[in-house]
Amino acid sequence: MNKKAKIVVLHMKELIYTGLFLILGVLLVVIIILMFSGKNSELVSDSKYTPGQYTTSLTLNGTVMDVKVTVDENSITAIGLEHLEDSVSVMFPLMEPTLEDLSSQIIETQSLDNISYAEDRQYTSLLLLDAIASSLEQAENPQNSTSLE
Repeated sequence: MNKKAKIVVLHMKELIYTGLFLILGVLLVVIIILMFSGKNSELVSDSKYTPGQYTTSLTLNGTVMDVKVTVDENSITAIGLEHLEDSVSVMFPLMEPTLEDLSSQIIETQSLDNISYAEDRQYTSLLLLDAIASSLEQAENPQNSTSLE
């Protein structure tokens, strides 16, 4: 067995070019994987709400009024009634005081859970809580509603 030693001559330029092309190829593959992985860091946000004012309409005795909830990125800032006519406030005198009581609790706790209300205001409270919950759903999913900023 006759073994002849083979000598391979490598030029330093060729090694450097090959290394650079390998690095660029790996970088390109990583960039393509990141682009098409479906995780866009720009679209992901930590905010709970889309800032704005969101309304839900209530009809009482043939009259329409709106429950307006104002939110910033992470909190509920205000809850109020709009388009409340005098006739409705006379016919339903518990509407405004009940909303004030509920809104103070909601703004303080930033939640609709464990809200307390008087038994004589149960139905008014539940009606208002449903409207507030609907407005907050709009704030969490603004593509399904319109924001009035």
